[in-house]
Amino acid sequence: MELRGRTIFKGVAKGEVLATSQPISFYGGVDPSTGVVVEKGHELEGQAVKGKILAFPNGKGSTVGSYTLYRMKRSYTAPAGILNQECETVVAVGAIISEIPCIDRIDLSKIETGDIVCLNNDRVRVERRKRLE
Repeated sequence: MELRGRTIFKGVAKGEVLATSQPISFYGGVDPSTGVVVEKGHELEGQAVKGKILAFPNGKGSTVGSYTLYRMKRSYTAPAGILNQECETVVAVGAIISEIPCIDRIDLSKIETGDIVCLNNDRVRVERRKRLE
């Protein structure tokens, strides 16, 4: 399946999806030295975003989140790519300065944790993994 969205930062990335229906704050919500989500009660609490295609509706929190994402990129703990329903300024600036491929206006209901996706500028190719029922 292929989806199209709006390019926030051009690039190509391929990887396993880590998806959530909750907004993410990179400042205080993700440990930049490990890439693990530390926000109490978050759906992804305890999971690492490192090397994943991180799919979440939008960011939240302080503008310091942009620089936290940049720090994660420099520490090799950042996601390989970002998919949003609506990318707001904090995530957009973070993706741009970190050079992380980022696409928004994506229907995240069509993407699940464990899927393999390839981001290519404004296109997202989704490869479903077999699910054990």
